[in-house]
Amino acid sequence: MSDYMIRATAANGQVRAFAATTRDLTEYARNAHNTSPVVTAALGRTMTAAVMMGSMLKGDKELLTVKIQGDGPIGSLTVTADSHGHVKGYAQNPVVLIQANSIGKLDVAGAIGKGVLSVIKDIGLKDPYVGQTDLVSGEIAEDLTYYFAVSEQTPSSVGLGVLMNKDNTVRQAGGFIIQLMPDASEETISALEKRLAKVSSVTAMLDSGKTPEEKKEQSRSGYRLLAEMIKTRYAYDLEKETDSVMRTETGKPYLRLHPELFFNISHSGEWIACVLGNVPVGIDIQYHREIKLEQTARKICTPDEWKTFMQVGTEKGKKDFLFQIWTKKESYLKFTGDGIRRELCEISYEGCRFYRLVMPEGYSGMVCVEN
Repeated sequence: MSDYMIRATAANGQVRAFAATTRDLTEYARNAHNTSPVVTAALGRTMTAAVMMGSMLKGDKELLTVKIQGDGPIGSLTVTADSHGHVKGYAQNPVVLIQANSIGKLDVAGAIGKGVLSVIKDIGLKDPYVGQTDLVSGEIAEDLTYYFAVSEQTPSSVGLGVLMNKDNTVRQAGGFIIQLMPDASEETISALEKRLAKVSSVTAMLDSGKTPEEKKEQSRSGYRLLAEMIKTRYAYDLEKETDSVMRTETGKPYLRLHPELFFNISHSGEWIACVLGNVPVGIDIQYHREIKLEQTARKICTPDEWKTFMQVGTEKGKKDFLFQIWTKKESYLKFTGDGIRRELCEISYEGCRFYRLVMPEGYSGMVCVEN
């Protein structure tokens, strides 16, 4: 299998995170149990969550079982995992045919219905630990987020997704769990909440074709591009300088030995962009991934921008408009150095001008430069 999981910590241990790609696992389960698409999605999400939750166990012989019991046509889902990444599961009713939901997606919530979520941990004691909460949506990720908050008193964000091909095989599957530790500061909590608000769907991230390691390499490529631009224009060799790129308290990058130069880097999809100059600059490019149009518009648009958005006649036009606004605001935040400390819907532009980048179809880009 090409599936794998990664674990990480951030903010000096205030945040821990788990992420997994499980396409092969979910496809194996689909084939073994001959599940219909909506059951494949439900089982795949649950198995993905369980394998990450299993990695939280401390003992080699400890086991964890996630059981979802609803009044929908699936009946129940039962998945067991250990601390070594082994997982197995099944659905009570493997074949369920149900109409798509209101946005044209597989209706996992409708197939599961109302009910309860149980997490059973066998950690070697006389009796297993059992935590149980009501299902809040039936979408599984939201139900687990609620479970962690109520049963384990751990503020968490859970994202899970399964994307199907037209022939009902699994195209992508995976998920993440991000948790705040007890000593997390209000600043860390606020920054994480704002960052999570910008996260696209799990399947959209997976379908972009980039692994976490590839995204990290893409970031490195951006700095190599910057080094080449500076070497060509100013004859400085950044690669020979120690700690050449530093960051301010708000995260804005700068050149330690060349404070007279300003730069910014952005990458999305298959593209990397860099801007360099002798005045403050910001740049942002975005691949036009799948988004919920009105929900996104409410998060990023001012009242006047919302009115313009509602006047656009086509879905593609609305999407193009939103990504144009998005890149404009992100480039402005990078220009000012405010980063995620400001809400996109509250931004007004001062002391700058914008240049729209010519990008391939399906991309938007903007550069912000000091007047």
